Amino acid sequence: MGNKAVSPRSIRRIQVAPQSSLPFGEEAKAGFRTKTAATRLTPEELSEIETAAEGAGQSPSEWLRATALHAARQRPADPVELLLAEVLALRYALLNLFHAGAEAASEGRQMLPDSILKIRDEADARKLQLARKLLADFLAAQGTERGRKP
Repeated sequence: MGNKAVSPRSIRRIQVAPQSSLPFGEEAKAGFRTKTAATRLTPEELSEIETAAEGAGQSPSEWLRATALHAARQRPADPVELLLAEVLALRYALLNLFHAGAEAASEGRQMLPDSILKIRDEADARKLQLARKLLADFLAAQGTERGRKP
């Protein structure tokens, strides 16, 4: 048997199912998970993850996603984000405390300490997410403005 040239037409083509049914260049709707993050694990590490996921009543992929996102969202990426988050929490708390106080006064009652703690906790819970959204919106608007020609 000698070396024989292979024609591209003689090679069987393998059809691969596309990961997305969207036409090339179109983006998926916001909120849909279309990206994958893969990692390699030892059998022992996989066992730890499966045990933790089972304990949380989740599949390993759900548990990994929730754990990774929680860790990623724990600490602001930069000091501006942290400062904005604190200002937003203060704004949220003040506005809600004034509103709740005025509402209580108009009904002839006092605000309960639990109401104040609930407002504080809600301000803390939402501050970082709101700061990130505001910064992202601001930076997107800045990018759009820079792209325009005067």
